[in-house]
Parts: sequence; C-alpha cells; structure tokens
Amino acid sequence: MNKTILKIKNQPNLVIGGLITAVVIFMALAAPVLSPYHPVDDADLMVSEEPPGAEHLMGTDEQGRDILSRVIYGSRISLSIGIVTQVMNTIIGIILGLSAGYFGKWWDDLVMGLTNIMLSIPSMIFALAIMALIGPGLINVFFALGITNWSYTCRITRSQVLFTRSLDYVKAAKALGYGDIRIMFTQILPNILGPILVIGTLGVASAILLEASLSFLGLGTQPPTPSWGGMLATARAQMFTAPWISIFPGLAIFVTVLGLNLFGDGLRDILDPHSVGKIK
Repeated sequence: MNKTILKIKNQPNLVIGGLITAVVIFMALAAPVLSPYHPVDDADLMVSEEPPGAEHLMGTDEQGRDILSRVIYGSRISLSIGIVTQVMNTIIGIILGLSAGYFGKWWDDLVMGLTNIMLSIPSMIFALAIMALIGPGLINVFFALGITNWSYTCRITRSQVLFTRSLDYVKAAKALGYGDIRIMFTQILPNILGPILVIGTLGVASAILLEASLSFLGLGTQPPTPSWGGMLATARAQMFTAPWISIFPGLAIFVTVLGLNLFGDGLRDILDPHSVGKIK
C-alpha cells in the first residue's frame, strides 16, 4: 500500500490529470445543482450576446442563454459519449484481440488484416462516412464512434495474449481441464488489463474530440441540446463580435482532453513494470 501511494505521489501527471477528470465528472453529475440557469429554457433575447459579468459569469449566447450553464450541461454529453463509446470499442477490441492471440492461425490473420485496415483509415473519416449514411443525431454518434476506435485495443490485447498464453499458470489451467473461453476471460484477461486500461483512458479523450468535431460539422448532437462542439459551431458567426461564446466551450474541451491524457500517461507510467526502478 505504501509503495503504491509513493508511486502515485511521484506521478504528477496522474495526480493532476486525475483531479481534472474528477472535477469534470463531478460537474457532469451535479449539473442541475451547479448550473445557475436552465441551458435551454432560460433564453432571453434582451440579454443576448452579453459579455461575462456578475449575472452571467461566462456571458450569454446569441439567444440569451447562459454559457456557463450550457458548458456545465455539455460535460454530460461529452463524457457520456466518451465513456460509452470507448467501452464499446474496448469490448470489441478485447474480444477480437483475445481470440486472435489465443487461437492464432487463420483467425489471427483475419483479425490482424481487419485491424490494419482500420488503422489505415483515420477515425474521423470513418465516423464521417458512417454519419453520412445513418444521419446526424446523438444516438447515431454513439454507434458511429463506438465501432471506429477499437483497433489499438485489439493490437495491444493480442500482443499481451501472445506472451501470456505460454506462461505456467495458463498451462496449469489447461491441465485442470479449463475450457478456452474460461482461460481467456478468467486467467489471461485479468492479467493484461493494465495496458488496456491505459488505452481506454486515452480513447475517452479521443472520443470527446471526435464528438466535438462531428457536432461542429452539424452531424453530432443537434440544437438546442448543449454540446461543446455544437456551441462552437453556432459561435462561428460571433467569433469577433462575441468571442466568449466560443472561448469557454473551447476551453472546456481543451481542459477535459488534457486532463484525460495526463491521467492516461500517469496510468501508463504507474502500471509499466519497467518504471518501478524509476520511482524513488
């Protein structure tokens, strides 16, 4: 326990990233309490494009809605999409990577060929193609982003399985008569979760950026639902006349992605067995 605490204290990325992530999660969960106004209903054209002040700390948008409230509620959209879609990608990657590394042969060649194809196509391009087929909307964003970013998890899982399947405890499980599925999910998977967890954390940040990009292009969350990317899209016309409308949602995206990336880097360092010697 003391060694674990010492390792965490010596990882500023993990601490800072974890704090930022915790604050964003708390903001999303406590949005109804923290938000001073309703993000959609409390629109007042009499105070439209009002600069930041005592009554509206981040100002108002072109419809007189409080930007702070919309940024707070927008964290719910971004985090839910980031977490849910990355869980979907992680499940796909784990199943394909586990089976490919464990069974090998033609199935391994097929999975790796599909993975290489996915890696050769930028996630944004693939997501845009899917959204063009199925149309814009929040549910469609979940589907599009949930099947576009599993290739890294698949590769990492497969490489770990190739090493782990020859270890003694796996051979012992086979000798005890464990089935292949049981060995993969109860013996191998729990021992390779470290790298997968790191990839998953970084994948949440990527999904948030992708969602913001799709919403900015009009293919993601549709108005009037508050979304950071959607807020940036509607603020383009007021970029110079009311810059605060775009500055604050942009900062929210930047800080959230930065926190998740720092947290992922910290996890990688603390879970990497080769970094143990670096901790003093």
